Amino acid sequence: MNEYAIEVHDLTKKFGAFTAVDRVNFNVKRGDIFGFLGANGAGKSTTIRMLCGLLQSTSGTASVGGYDINTQPELVKFNIGYMSQRFSLYDDLTVEQNIRFYGGVYGLRNNRLRDRMDWVLKMADLKGRESSLTRTLSGGWKQRLALGCAILHEPKILFLDEPTGGVDPISRRNFWELINRLSTEGITVLVTTHFLDEAEYCNSIILINAGKLIAGGTPSQLKREHIKDPILEVASSNVVEALEVIRVQPWAIETSVFGTKLHVLVKDEEEGKVSIRQTLSANGIQTQSIQRIVPSLEDVFLYLLDKETARAS
Repeated sequence: MNEYAIEVHDLTKKFGAFTAVDRVNFNVKRGDIFGFLGANGAGKSTTIRMLCGLLQSTSGTASVGGYDINTQPELVKFNIGYMSQRFSLYDDLTVEQNIRFYGGVYGLRNNRLRDRMDWVLKMADLKGRESSLTRTLSGGWKQRLALGCAILHEPKILFLDEPTGGVDPISRRNFWELINRLSTEGITVLVTTHFLDEAEYCNSIILINAGKLIAGGTPSQLKREHIKDPILEVASSNVVEALEVIRVQPWAIETSVFGTKLHVLVKDEEEGKVSIRQTLSANGIQTQSIQRIVPSLEDVFLYLLDKETARAS
């Protein structure tokens, strides 16, 4: 058996003169959680729609579960689960009616449909709410119900397109616990997200910008390979003013705001700390703390985006 559940070769999608996805290549191992990361409009959703057989590619191809997305799109659709960022539920139907509808789409009948419905209700913590209209559910419950409907037919490959948008942090965490459980059961998961912290849950990730892949690997590989210089986290009396005065300094390789603090990439830790204190003081800004930190995936992503922007200009 091929070790890859998904194989992508030079996949391209153009809309007129605009190239939304530009010669993308990657492979996803069976049973992995694979993160497809990028800002809104980067090309993530267009790629996932092609891989799900919902959108014809302009050129290039891909194999999903052994089926060609261009010549066998119907077989691709039948053998995958797909959950869009809008959850694909019918708000005017009850919980049970939504499950039965998707069961009918996938050809589930009688005992198998009853067994799978019971599984979805337990998984989504919706036992006792079978008759509730879907529109009355919280975002977290809708999210789990949509996931259950997407895997009602027990596919081996699951596509999740921005699945945690619009839900609270606790629901996001609970959802990722479900995804990890599915992965341990052998389901391959490809998830698109712009939440960089969520990528830490993935076995492998790729970063996309303006339709092009700019990096890929495990989270630890990306941090190790792309950011070798020290990152200093700076707390000050005014983060906005601190950003403006530090980002123009020649010794500041990269400067970004993270919450109420700055992350500053420098060549030398001690020299960087001294330079930051002196610069802030000279501009009437109090330095509250400076410490070296382990780079996050967001640090990596912003660093790579800046490199791409500089290269394009």
